Amino acid sequence: MRSPKRVLQGLAFVTVIVVLLGLAVAQYVGVFSSGVPVTLNVARVGTQMQERSDVKVNGLIVGQVDQVVSNGTNTSIEMSMDPQFLDQIPENVTAQLLPKTLFGEKFVSLVPPAAPSTARLAAGDVIPEDRSQAALEVERVLDELLPLLQTVRPQDLATTLGSLSQALQGRGNQLGETLTQLNTLVEGLNPAVPDLQEDIRQLATFSDNLNQAAPDLLDALDNLTVTSRTIVEKREGLRNLYRSITGASDDLRSFLDANGENIIGLSAASRPTLETLARYSPEFPCLTRQLVELIPKINDAVRPGTDRVGFNFTVEIVASKGKYLPNQDEPEYGEDRGPRCYPIPVPTGTQYPPDGPFRDGSVPGPAPAGQPMGNPEDFGVDTFGTYDGTDSFGLIQDQSAQNGAGVLPPLTTTLGQAGIQPSSYDGTHQSGSVDMGVANSAGEQDVVAQLLAAHQGGSPQAVPAWSSTMVGPLLRGTEVTLT
Repeated sequence: MRSPKRVLQGLAFVTVIVVLLGLAVAQYVGVFSSGVPVTLNVARVGTQMQERSDVKVNGLIVGQVDQVVSNGTNTSIEMSMDPQFLDQIPENVTAQLLPKTLFGEKFVSLVPPAAPSTARLAAGDVIPEDRSQAALEVERVLDELLPLLQTVRPQDLATTLGSLSQALQGRGNQLGETLTQLNTLVEGLNPAVPDLQEDIRQLATFSDNLNQAAPDLLDALDNLTVTSRTIVEKREGLRNLYRSITGASDDLRSFLDANGENIIGLSAASRPTLETLARYSPEFPCLTRQLVELIPKINDAVRPGTDRVGFNFTVEIVASKGKYLPNQDEPEYGEDRGPRCYPIPVPTGTQYPPDGPFRDGSVPGPAPAGQPMGNPEDFGVDTFGTYDGTDSFGLIQDQSAQNGAGVLPPLTTTLGQAGIQPSSYDGTHQSGSVDMGVANSAGEQDVVAQLLAAHQGGSPQAVPAWSSTMVGPLLRGTEVTLT
């Protein structure tokens, strides 16, 4: 039988054990702690933040979480801070909620600012959440990683990690170099990101335009279907056309084989002509325009639709160039003055262009009085910028005629002496009309002799009798002016 003393000793021992356990529990729950209360305001905490979670500064535990209170919009975390550390924590400290491990609970990490204040954390202070870009990125990554890890089967993850570990074993340097090269590549791509963004925006614009043009594109495809159907229906005709084209191609090949050298020779021989045409091509529009402008002048000369139909023109007799002389008047192609656009001449006595007679091999006669000389542009001639300041008046043998002095010999016989009564006379010009009688009659021969003598500066008796046979038809029925 147990003695009462033993029973009391047993009860006392059990009581001491219970009291010690109670004290340990009370110490764990903080019954005997005198923490300083502070509050942390965060947007959300997740499911890993529990009561009695640690509060750390640079890895040192400085307090614990007492309570997590949420109103549906914001969350407040009530914390008890160890008083012995408060004088080391600045008042403007911020906080982050970080997990201890990937699968572990979260704790509060106090982040001292870059410029800590002189005031220290005190009871009742409210600590804001760290909203820096780095903190937000870390929080976002962890929040997105946790659901992913929860869906992965542990055994599959272990197998994958084991295989990855075996694959990377002994290849750390290679992996590091690869990551370094990847970082260099990314840094090189960063300057092109704005252009890439602009290209994406342009692609969106192009897609919108393509969307708007889709109905027209569909209509075009529908029309193409009709075209394809027509081609199928006409395939026999197309086949015959292809045969004809094949035959024509064979004939053309045979022609080229037989005449290839001739074509090449023709091309080479045509080159100088084409180059000349190219050089003088600026005056072609002028030529065609003047041909059109010449039509009214031809109508004035022919006078169609009137009672005087026939050729009506004025013949002006200029100084003679003399008879043809061998080895002197041989034709030649010495003209090289470039393209010109001369105005359609009006009978004024002008015999040569302003930059001189043409170099055709003949010896030009004296220039008449009033002959323009100088830059053709000054006399309404378009030279297309090819005038080089030279002229060909030096070809005239009678140099005294180059200054525009009168070179025609004075009239030795007047119209009155020839029996012609002038209808007008101004001291220089005489004009009139006379009945020349029968063709090649003595009267006509006398008139023609007087005109030719006046032109040549000789005597009418020196004019051959057959001159009226050649010149008479030209002068008969016309108006003659002597200058």
